[in-house]
Amino acid sequence: MDLLLASLQILWRWDVLLALLVGSIGGVIIGAIPGVGPAVAIAILLPATFSMDPIVGLTVLLGIYGSSMYGGAIPAILVNTPGTAVNALTTYEGYPMTQRGEARRALSLAYSASFFGGVFSVACLIALSPLLAKIAPMFGSREIFLAALLGIILVVIAHRGQTLIAAALACLGIFINTIGLEPIKYTKRYTFDQAWLAGGIDLIVVVLGLFALGQAFFLLVGRDKPVRLKAVSGSLFQGFRELFKHPRVAAISGSFGVVMGMIPGVGEFTAQFMAYTTAQKTSKTPEQFSNGSPEGLIASETANNAVPAAAMIPLLALGIPGEALTAMMLSVFYVHNVVPGPGLFQNQMDFVVALYIALLLLNVMVLLFLLGSTRHLVQLVRIPNRYMGVCILTLSFVGVYSLRNSIVDCAIAAVFGILGFILKRLSLPIVPIILGMVLGGIMEAKLRTSMNRVKDPLDFIDRPIAFILFCIILFVLALHAWRLRKERDAVS
Repeated sequence: MDLLLASLQILWRWDVLLALLVGSIGGVIIGAIPGVGPAVAIAILLPATFSMDPIVGLTVLLGIYGSSMYGGAIPAILVNTPGTAVNALTTYEGYPMTQRGEARRALSLAYSASFFGGVFSVACLIALSPLLAKIAPMFGSREIFLAALLGIILVVIAHRGQTLIAAALACLGIFINTIGLEPIKYTKRYTFDQAWLAGGIDLIVVVLGLFALGQAFFLLVGRDKPVRLKAVSGSLFQGFRELFKHPRVAAISGSFGVVMGMIPGVGEFTAQFMAYTTAQKTSKTPEQFSNGSPEGLIASETANNAVPAAAMIPLLALGIPGEALTAMMLSVFYVHNVVPGPGLFQNQMDFVVALYIALLLLNVMVLLFLLGSTRHLVQLVRIPNRYMGVCILTLSFVGVYSLRNSIVDCAIAAVFGILGFILKRLSLPIVPIILGMVLGGIMEAKLRTSMNRVKDPLDFIDRPIAFILFCIILFVLALHAWRLRKERDAVS
C-alpha cells in the first residue's frame, strides 16, 4: 500500500497529468493518419522531452506509443489502410465488416479489445513487479551483456527472409556507435582526424534521420489516393458486450502480447500473428476469418495493445530496449541520469509502478476520447501525404538543430534520412540499425566491466543466470539453423 501511495504521489502533478492527456490524444491522432506512425512522432518529440522531468517526458512518449495503435485501427477498418504498421491484421477483419455496413460495430469492437489488452497487460505487470524486483539484482555485467547479445540475435532472426540484411544493418548500428571517443581511455576511433566526428554520432540524430526524415521523403515522392469514407453513427459501447462473448480469445491474445512484449526483438508483429493464428485454429467458425470475423479482430487488437506495457520490462529491469520506440525512451533516462537496470527496481520501485499506473490511466483516457470523437477523427485520413511530408520534414530539422545548435547534425540527419528512404523503398528493416547502436554500446560497456573478473571463457558463464542466457542463445541459434535447413529442403 505504501508503494502504491508513493507511486500515485509521483503521478499526481499537473504537468504529469497534462503529459498524459497530450500523449494519449496526440498518439490517437498520429495513429489515425496513415503514413506517420508513433516512431516518427516520438523521434520528433524526443529533443523536447530532454528538458522535462523524467516522469513527464516518459509519460508523453508512453502516451504516444500506447495510444497510436488505437488510432491506427480507424483507417484500417474504414479505408483498408493501417494507420500504423501493427494494425495490418486489423484490415483483414475490420474492412470486410465496413463493406457489410458494420463500420460502427468494427470500430467499437477494436476499441474494446484494445482497451482490454492494455489494461490486462498493465495488471499482469503490476502483479509481477515484486518478482521482477527480486530477479533484477541477480543480473550483473556478464548477464546484461548476454541479455543484450540475445536481444540483437532475436532482432535479426525476427526478420524472416531478411536475416542477412538485418544482421548487416545491426552491425552497421554497432559500428556507428563506436565512432568518436571510446569511453574508457578516450581514444579516438574512426574519426579520420575530423573534429566534428570526435563527439560521435548522436543516437537522436540517427533516429530523426532514419525514421522522421526517411518517412518525410517517402511521403513527398508518393502519390495521394482518393479516399471514400463511410459515415460512422450510433453508440460505440456495444463492442464491450460483444467482447465478453469471446473471453477465451481476449485472454489468450492478451497473454501472447504480454509474453512477446517482454522478449527483446519480438514485439507486436509476432504477438499479433500468434494470437490471430491461435484464434483461427480454435474458432468454431474459422471460415469467417479474413471475411469480417469478430474473433480475428479481437485477437489482433488485444495482442498488439498488450505489448507496450510488457515492452517496458526489459527496458526498466535490464536497460535493454526490445525495439526502436523503447530505444528512444532509453535516451530520456540517460539524459536525466536515471539508469535503467537492476538498481531501478531496487531503489526506485515507486517510479516503476508510477509508469505502469500511467499506462493504465492512458488506456482509460484514450477510450473516453475515442468514444466521443471518432466521427471527427475519421477525417484525418483525408490529409494529403505531401502536406504531411513537408510538416514532418520541417519539424525534424527543427528538432535536430535544437539538440546542439549544429548544422553538422542536420547534415548527418539528412544522410540518414536518405538511407531510411532507400531502406523503405526496398522494404528493408530500419530497426536493426537503432538497436545495434543502443545494444552495441551496452555490450561494449558491460563486456569491459566483466572482463576484469574473467580469467578464462568458462568463467563468463559460471553463474546460473549467465549460464541460462548462454544456453538460450545456443538454443535460438540452433533452432534458427534448423528452420533454415528445413525451408531449404522444402524448396529442393
